[in-house]
Amino acid sequence: MEIPDQGTDHVTSPSKDCKLQRDKSHSPVPSFVSMKSDESMDIPQSFSTGISSPGHSIRCSEITGRSGEALTSVLKSETSSLRQLHLTVNTLDLSGNNLEDSGVKRLSALLENPECKVKDLRLYDCGVSDEGCAALASALRSNPSPLRDLDLSLNKVGDSGVKCLSAVLENPHCKLEILRLAYCVVSEEGCAALASALRSNPSHLRKLNLSGNKVGDSGVKCLSDLKDDERYRLQTLIF
Repeated sequence: MEIPDQGTDHVTSPSKDCKLQRDKSHSPVPSFVSMKSDESMDIPQSFSTGISSPGHSIRCSEITGRSGEALTSVLKSETSSLRQLHLTVNTLDLSGNNLEDSGVKRLSALLENPECKVKDLRLYDCGVSDEGCAALASALRSNPSPLRDLDLSLNKVGDSGVKCLSAVLENPHCKLEILRLAYCVVSEEGCAALASALRSNPSHLRKLNLSGNKVGDSGVKCLSDLKDDERYRLQTLIF
């Protein structure tokens, strides 16, 4: 269900371009929340009441600049009516937003909260470099358990960023099952770091997407050897 424009204007008076959507296709409780804005936004208690139960997904499209900062500020605020949103949300999709490293650093401050329950984090094409990846990895080291699916495809993560993620993957408390790093400027050096991490923690990662990277024969081999070894859970490997 899409909130009519006049309702949207009432809900988000600071920005005429911000629209909120709720999808109630299978449940009386909204399971999917969509936000679209290119200016700063505010979300009232009347709307947040409808998304306070566990098991939701949130998708944000075209959130950049001040809007990204506003979303993060709302989620972190001790007084906001949305203070609990990041504790109950299952999927956070910010794909296609120009968050850059500064935005990912702010997001990481939420993810390191030990009560954060985000299981599926999608940051496809968000302008993230190894610097943002390092901040994300630091947050996940602090709170490694909930995340199951991480998509960083189409970001210039590079080998140094992959090494930061590998330090998270080797933690036995990390239960990440799916890692997408397509077109992330990864070479055989990054593959070697991933393989080393999986040898330390072989029980969880089952899908790894490295398509669009120049990993070379050695990169393919070191990871393929793990996929072919029944001691490792890795089932799907995409180059």
